[in-house]
Amino acid sequence: MFTGIVQAVGRIVRTNPLEIDTAGLDLADVALGDSICVQGVCLTVTATRPRGFTADVSEETLRVTTGLERPGSVNLEKALALGGKIGGHLVTGHVDGVGEVLRRAGSVVAVRVPKPLARYVAAKGSICIDGVSLTVNRVDGDAFEVNLIPHTLEVTTLARLAPGVRVNLEVDLIARYVERMLPGRE
Repeated sequence: MFTGIVQAVGRIVRTNPLEIDTAGLDLADVALGDSICVQGVCLTVTATRPRGFTADVSEETLRVTTGLERPGSVNLEKALALGGKIGGHLVTGHVDGVGEVLRRAGSVVAVRVPKPLARYVAAKGSICIDGVSLTVNRVDGDAFEVNLIPHTLEVTTLARLAPGVRVNLEVDLIARYVERMLPGRE
């Protein structure tokens, strides 16, 4: 479990196996088998080194996500410790779908969400984009808007967002469970 509050921006330096240079992320408390959220994707640590770690990535994960298939900058967050501070929202690191940036005007970014996920996106609700917890400001069909504050742009990879860029999306965990509990849902 994660919070969507990015702890560092690292860099994919190799893709097979996936090797991450963690830059400023302290790995002193990370052990083999621990989870780290990489660009919104929960990955299991298979080896550590002083400034990084490796993780196996399945074909399924590569099929349903974006951003892990090539070298580049990635958002990083270590798993939440029980009793830890939740500054964002509850995030599993299980990507629900890949969205596409439609437009960016200053701090406002519009993203198209895959149609089956649109019902889980609500104004003033939470969404995770590339591992970053954000508040949805507006919803219009299968598109939503978020505002990116200067701090978020400085400490995440979201400054790269522009029309056509594909992003990992995780919808609100609570919305999924509420829908499952509604009468008539199997």
